[in-house]
Amino acid sequence: MGKKIKNTFTDGIVYSTNPDFILDETPEEEESIPPEKQNLRLTIRSLKGNKKVTVVYNFVGPENDREDLAKILKSKCACGGGYKEGEILLQGEFLPKVKTELDKMGYKYKVAGV
Repeated sequence: MGKKIKNTFTDGIVYSTNPDFILDETPEEEESIPPEKQNLRLTIRSLKGNKKVTVVYNFVGPENDREDLAKILKSKCACGGGYKEGEILLQGEFLPKVKTELDKMGYKYKVAGV
């Protein structure tokens, strides 16, 4: 079977009984907020097998900016990871490195739950 492609514009709308209904097909894009106005949160989570993951969340901005920040942090920490459900995941305990990199880029952050 082939992959099912979701239409992100009409997700959730099945049928409208309103004769004047017009589907707005332009998705709202989040505005880019400068780094000094961001309020990022940093934490470390334990996964199966006692593996640690450094998590950066509460980033406000477009999807491609989040992915770019994830790419920069992964390269600076020399680790694997990715971006999933609004969180940047870095494989391993890299809290000190992430803090220094975010400081260099001018981001505001707080360490949560460590």
